[in-house]
Amino acid sequence: MSGWWGWFGFSWIGLVFMLSLEVPNIIWAKHQPAGYDASGEPRALRVVERIGQVLCTGAVLLFRPHPPGLFGAGWIWWLIAAIVLMVIYEGFWVRYFTGAHTLSDFYRPLFGVPLPGATLPVMAFFLLGIYIRALPLIIAAIILGIGHIGIHRLHARDL
Repeated sequence: MSGWWGWFGFSWIGLVFMLSLEVPNIIWAKHQPAGYDASGEPRALRVVERIGQVLCTGAVLLFRPHPPGLFGAGWIWWLIAAIVLMVIYEGFWVRYFTGAHTLSDFYRPLFGVPLPGATLPVMAFFLLGIYIRALPLIIAAIILGIGHIGIHRLHARDL
């Protein structure tokens, strides 16, 4: 399959992005901020978030980048931007894990990015979708963003 529907096949880049996303989240599960309570999250946003998570995971792992040179070297900037966002996202986790594990630390902006724990990975997956030219990943990132950023926004507002 080609064009904006992506090239079907396992993506090593996608695997690296997924590990960059999941490893800190697994650690976070054991070091959640004091007072964190997910029970009040709107069911609709949780459903949208879960759908986005499943779609993003599948799309990022099952669509690989186009063969080199097919569209020219300019496309690499989308990958570089996505990687930069994921590196900043890892910095968010370093800040959180080396801090006091408070809700205010968890929702505090990083380099001017609001809700960096939610915003940065969604933006990175969106840009990765542009780089690999996979419309399914772009759509999945938008769906994930609606649920994930929406939930984090509500938590931050309640602070």
